[in-house]
Amino acid sequence: MTTSSSLGRALVTGASTGIGAVYADRLARRGYDLILVARNAERLGQLAQKLSRETGRSVTPVVADLTDRADLARVEAILKTDASITMLVNNAGVGSVASILQADVEAMDGMLALNVTALTRLTYAAAPAFVARGAGTIVNIASVVGVAVELLNGVYGASKAYVLAFGHSLQRDLADKGVRIQTVMPGATATEFWDVAGYAPQKESPITMSAAHLVDAALAALDAGELVTIPGLHDEAAWMQWEADRRALTPRFANATPAPRYGVPA
Repeated sequence: MTTSSSLGRALVTGASTGIGAVYADRLARRGYDLILVARNAERLGQLAQKLSRETGRSVTPVVADLTDRADLARVEAILKTDASITMLVNNAGVGSVASILQADVEAMDGMLALNVTALTRLTYAAAPAFVARGAGTIVNIASVVGVAVELLNGVYGASKAYVLAFGHSLQRDLADKGVRIQTVMPGATATEFWDVAGYAPQKESPITMSAAHLVDAALAALDAGELVTIPGLHDEAAWMQWEADRRALTPRFANATPAPRYGVPA
């Protein structure tokens, strides 16, 4: 029997497997009802039934391909109109390890459609509704390659750098309106991501984190109020210094004349 929820509903994308499935499990056990979005109808249905049976929460599966504009629009509409939604987890994404000389440009375009466009549009759908209610949480899954951009495919790294930059902007715009923004930056995580990206052995690497550890750390960080969460970075001070240095550099960009090193007459 489904019990009433005081936490509202969490909408999780990419929810049928990996990180998204773990988020679904953990949020249900915390007391959220769920809307789970993914392309694989069979796995999504199985997960929804399992979580509903084990936790007593209401779990609604929504089969959608977020690179398809009609499907994406359906999910946007849910976020705009369902007042019970209190959390959005933008987890759906795809990656690659191929160089520009190996990767198909159409595949790269599809990656941007999912990693950037879908995430942006779903955030734009959720944020005004959350602001109107004075509360809500948006969790965007980025990656450490958003900073360590040389590690994998360049389009993938750029898409995750976008998520990090977008998150900073959202924090600026929404923090005083009751909406929490968390950007999560996983390192290598043992999911099907690596099968799709073309490097399955990474799942067995000693530096690869389990999806369960990743999500449990991210939720602990959310509870603690972290804005950017990097579960695999043990030296938190290093990130804080990185951020401080980046912000300190900003005012130094503001000059009306080129730097002397370019030899352009003033």
